[in-house]
Amino acid sequence: MEGKRTHTLDEIAALVGGRVIGDGAFRVSGIRSLEEATKEDISPFTDRRYLGVVQTTCAGALIVGKETPAFPRHQIVADRPDLACAKTAGLFIPQASGFEGIHGQSFIHESSRLGRDVTVHPGVYVGEDSVIGDRVVLYPGVFVGDRVRIGDETVVHPNVSILHDCSVGKAVILHAGTVIGADGFGFVRDGGRSVKIPQIGTVRIDDGVEVGANCAIDRGALGTTWIKRGVKMDNLIQIAHNVVVGEGTIIVAQTGVSGSVEIGRGVVVGGQVGIGDHVSVGDRAMIGSQSGVAKSIESGEMVSGTPAVPHRLWLKTSRLLTRLPVLNDRVRSLEKKVDALVRRLDGRA
Repeated sequence: MEGKRTHTLDEIAALVGGRVIGDGAFRVSGIRSLEEATKEDISPFTDRRYLGVVQTTCAGALIVGKETPAFPRHQIVADRPDLACAKTAGLFIPQASGFEGIHGQSFIHESSRLGRDVTVHPGVYVGEDSVIGDRVVLYPGVFVGDRVRIGDETVVHPNVSILHDCSVGKAVILHAGTVIGADGFGFVRDGGRSVKIPQIGTVRIDDGVEVGANCAIDRGALGTTWIKRGVKMDNLIQIAHNVVVGEGTIIVAQTGVSGSVEIGRGVVVGGQVGIGDHVSVGDRAMIGSQSGVAKSIESGEMVSGTPAVPHRLWLKTSRLLTRLPVLNDRVRSLEKKVDALVRRLDGRA
């Protein structure tokens, strides 16, 4: 393990609130899957279906929910092994390549202010009167418009654009290719042409938000598009103008949220969901993948399908879909029999 960053099992157990079975001084240099692990790695074992793999893995240690006799080496037992794995993986994040400081091939307007220990890679543009917090990292190709605010310890990955007057909180991660503050899609018809409604609002992203690659969060038409604290967004998501997304909400890939939607706290939105404009989604609601939401959803409600209906109703309905051809044949057969019976009765009259 020479030259690698390593941690003892005692250190990891203290981080995740677990206990060590075996040698707490044993050092690991990474976390990998059971199939790919070497004797220098620790692996998660959170699914009993992989018990056979546990018996053949080369991993030096496991993170488990309970002691696993099938594995003869070191173990860390944690009440939440999934959470323990997430925290452990954070110890082994590769160090960013490149350099520290402000690269000479970046452009930073003289009126902008940068905090301490900021890293600005080549090809970065920072406009007028912007404020960049402490320990912010701006990767190559990042565009920061005029009067933008970026909080401490935020990481902005390559080719992200943060347009004028938008604000980004502390400890935010914006992945490559995302655009913050593009114009919302607003037009009015004048005869045969579409007239643009100027989008003069802004975007506010609170602390601890993570936005995936190639997402678009549009500025408000007049007010603010607001992504609240701790929201986690996957890749390829569209958030339209004046949307509000509540704290701790999770939105999965390829979802589109139309204008002026209000999404509550702790909501889970599955992949490829479409949410129509001006609806509200209550706190802790869940929306199944590929659902089409055309009306508001109550707090705690679980919906699926297009149009979205209560999830249990959708399960019953979707099971019937595969039987529709058979049911259709039965109905047509019954109709023929009824017609024949009616003709016979009419002939007797």
